[in-house]
Amino acid sequence: MSVIEEVVDISAKDASNVFGQFDSHLKKIEKTLYVSIVNRADAIKIVGGSINVERARNVIKDLASLSERGNTITEQNVDYALAMCFDEKNVKLSELDDTIICRTISGKPVKPKTANQKTYTDNIKKSMVTFGIGPAGTGKTYLAMAMAINAFKTGEVSRIILTRPAIEAGENLGFLPGDLQSKVDPYLRPLYDALYQIMGAESFMANSEKGLIEVAPLAYMRGRTLDNAFIILDEAQNTTAAQMKMFLTRIGFGSKAVITGDLTQKDLPKGQTSGLDVAIKVLENIDDISFSYLKSVDVVRHPVVQRIVDAYEKFEARQNAKEAYKKNKLDKKQA
Repeated sequence: MSVIEEVVDISAKDASNVFGQFDSHLKKIEKTLYVSIVNRADAIKIVGGSINVERARNVIKDLASLSERGNTITEQNVDYALAMCFDEKNVKLSELDDTIICRTISGKPVKPKTANQKTYTDNIKKSMVTFGIGPAGTGKTYLAMAMAINAFKTGEVSRIILTRPAIEAGENLGFLPGDLQSKVDPYLRPLYDALYQIMGAESFMANSEKGLIEVAPLAYMRGRTLDNAFIILDEAQNTTAAQMKMFLTRIGFGSKAVITGDLTQKDLPKGQTSGLDVAIKVLENIDDISFSYLKSVDVVRHPVVQRIVDAYEKFEARQNAKEAYKKNKLDKKQA
């Protein structure tokens, strides 16, 4: 493979943002793509194999374009741009930057940061029911909440309903202090946190008192018909098949539902089938129902979370392979 050199222009204003503190972003690009990058005033020189030089150029130009729009370049931006440069679709971060769902109470724009997140929000717009499935930190709940609040503010729906199954993840609900609401609130806390951040505590409380925003355990949905509402079922991997069917049949006219879940974090009793697993099999070919699958590359928390998710996925794949091998060996022995 021949070694080539290429010069990429970058303004001094954006250079420090793109390069990172102590050139940490450039060092990551060099290490990942096996290129050498030399900083030269208003330009940089990239040296390496032709394919990798092209990839490095595309990554740096994409990050520079993002910086020109006023964004602070984070390690997560660099990781995602590097991941995408190996993808045939070659999605640009700057293309995703145009999609603003809404703004938080502090004025910060809420927008999809990866191609899969963009597909997810597009599916929510076009479908009556959307499933968002993926690991922790991929923005499933937060983006759904932003879409719900935007639909509420623009008058597309008249109320927001947020629900979760109250499953005890290794703890006993009965031993928690307080009345039933006090026992249930900790399970719903992530939903409250997102509402406060996007809508603000005062606005949430005012709309909650009017019954326009409701946060409740899944059991409270039984027997209701939910018309003209944006409904979010969070942590759906902890529903039973009966609970999932109950929830889906609550959806009324003018409503939109988003179901989020992580298939690797089930807290159901051993042997209990997840309602999310069943729904994926039963509903995959139904019109007006979309499935969005997010992956570790879509994690938008601290970069170490992405590495944790990857490590667990590899570990679980090895465990599944071992169990399949043992089962196959036992079946042959019994035959």
